[in-house]
Amino acid sequence: MMVLKNVRLFDGLRVGEELMEIAIEGDRIARIAPSGATELPEGVFAVDLKGAIACPGFVDLHAHMRDPGFTWREDLESGARAAARGGFVAAVAMPNTDPAVDNPGLVRYVAEKGKAAGGARVLPAGAITLGRKGVEMVEMGAMAEEGAVIFTDDGSPLSDSGLLRNAMLYASDLGIRVMEHPEDASLSRGGCVNEGMTSALSGLKGIPPSAEAIDVFRCVALSRETGCPIHITHLSTAASVEIVRRAKAEGVPVTCDVTPHHLTLTEEEVLRSGFDPLFKVNPPLRSRADVDALWEGLADGTVDAIATDHAPYHFDEKDALFEEAPFGIASLECAVAVVLDAWHRRGRPFQLERLLELFSSGPLRALPSWLRGSFALREGGRANLTVVDPELVAQVEVSKWASKAYSTPWRGAVLRGWPVATVVEGRLVYRRDEE
Repeated sequence: MMVLKNVRLFDGLRVGEELMEIAIEGDRIARIAPSGATELPEGVFAVDLKGAIACPGFVDLHAHMRDPGFTWREDLESGARAAARGGFVAAVAMPNTDPAVDNPGLVRYVAEKGKAAGGARVLPAGAITLGRKGVEMVEMGAMAEEGAVIFTDDGSPLSDSGLLRNAMLYASDLGIRVMEHPEDASLSRGGCVNEGMTSALSGLKGIPPSAEAIDVFRCVALSRETGCPIHITHLSTAASVEIVRRAKAEGVPVTCDVTPHHLTLTEEEVLRSGFDPLFKVNPPLRSRADVDALWEGLADGTVDAIATDHAPYHFDEKDALFEEAPFGIASLECAVAVVLDAWHRRGRPFQLERLLELFSSGPLRALPSWLRGSFALREGGRANLTVVDPELVAQVEVSKWASKAYSTPWRGAVLRGWPVATVVEGRLVYRRDEE
C-alpha cells in the first residue's frame, strides 16, 4: 500500500482546504480520508506532500515521441518518462513518425513500448491517411481495436475536404475523434514567422493568421453539417478562437486546445532573441493580441485543453539559421509550470480550478468515452493522479530532464507552480523531492 499524505483534493470542481490522505492499493484508490484519521499499518509507503493539490491525472493530448524512425530526438521510453516528470499521467503520441503510425501493428508497437517504459501512459494516435500522404484512408476500425485514441495527420493538414469529411464520419462511428492540424498550406507554404511585425522587419516569409482560421472554419463547417465531433489542435489566433466560440454557442461538437508557448510567448520574443530557432514553431508565435485572445478562450470555456505539442529536436538540428531550422519546442517537463507561472503573472485571471481542469478533465473531452473513467479521482477508481504545488518556485533545469531534447526557450527560467508527484496506475513514477 502507498499513502499520499497531507494533500488538498481537486475533485474536478473545486480545491478543498482540508488536508487529506489517499491510500492506494495496487492500481486502485482504496480510501480517501482526512489526514491522520486512520492509523497506518506497518510497511506502508507514505509520501508527505505538504499541502500540495492532488488532481485527476493530467493528460497531454499532443506530444511527438518520434518513435519509430527519429529516436535520436526522442523515443517512447524517454518521452514517457519526460511526460511523467512534467506531471502527465498520459500523453497522446502523434503519428508523424517514420514509418507513420498508419496500421494496427504500429499502433500496437506504440502502445506496448510506451507501457513498458514505466513512465506516463502512452496513448497512440493513428494517422488518418496511409503514410500521412492525404490520399487513402487508413483502416480505422482495426487501428482502434489496437488502441488508437484519435486520428490525425498532424504535422500537416488534411487538405482534401472530402477525405476529411469521410474520416470524421467513420471515426465518429467508432466513438473516436479526428484531430486536425489547422493550416491552409497554400497560404503558409515557405513561411516561418507570423505575418505582421516580424515578417515586415525581418524580410522572412510570414504565415498569416488566415492560414489557420480558414481551416478552423472548414472543420467547424464539416462538423456542423455531419454532426460528427472534431478536435482542432494548437489554436494560435484570435480569429480561430472566435470561430470556435461561435460554433460551440450553436452546439457544434468541436473541441480545441492551445499550447503553453502560444499562451506565453509572442512574435516579439522572436525579434528580441535575434531570431533564435528555439522560438521557431508551427503555427508561429503570434501577436500580443492573439495571446490575450487565447487566455480569454481559456477563461470562458471556448478552449477545452492545454496540450504541449512537445516537438523535440536534437540540439544540432536547431543550431541553424532561423529559416532553415525545424519547427518545434520541447516542453513536456516544463509545460505545466510555464502555464501556472503565466497565470500568476497575469494576476490569476480566473480560478485555479479552471486551469487544473484544462490539464485534466478538459483533454478527455477529445478522447474516447471509455478512457474517461481511468482518470477520475475517487475511491475505487484507478490511481492516476497529478500532484501540483501552485506556489513552488523553481528553475527549469534541462540537465535533469528525461527527454533527449533540450530545445526549449525556457531553459534556466524561474517559474512559479510545479508538479511535485505523478502516480500512474498506482505507481509513483515521479516525486520532485527525490531529484
